[in-house]
Amino acid sequence: MISIDILVAQVSGLNRQDLDRWIMNSWVRPDEDAGSVVFQEIDVARVKLIVELRESLDINDDAMPVVLSLLDQLYDLRRRFNALGEAIAETAPEDLQRALAQRLARQTADPMQ
Repeated sequence: MISIDILVAQVSGLNRQDLDRWIMNSWVRPDEDAGSVVFQEIDVARVKLIVELRESLDINDDAMPVVLSLLDQLYDLRRRFNALGEAIAETAPEDLQRALAQRLARQTADPMQ
């Protein structure tokens, strides 16, 4: 866990006012520890992502909630698909696993299938 001052010092392009606004808008959700705001690794990654979106892709504050929501949905779907793949690998018979892999390979080669 790191403090807000350390985070601001570590992340290039980040200032305290922006970070305070991002927290107020719930774009970043740090923890509180003894009345101080502290950031986990996931929070630091999110702050860096927001800085990157703002600086590299020129995403403004009006568009940022939409972009962050879409990225959150994408990451959630990726997590769910990985869990599904693991469940199939652990429980499905090998012939079913092969059939699924073949079907997915065909669909990847021809998305209109």
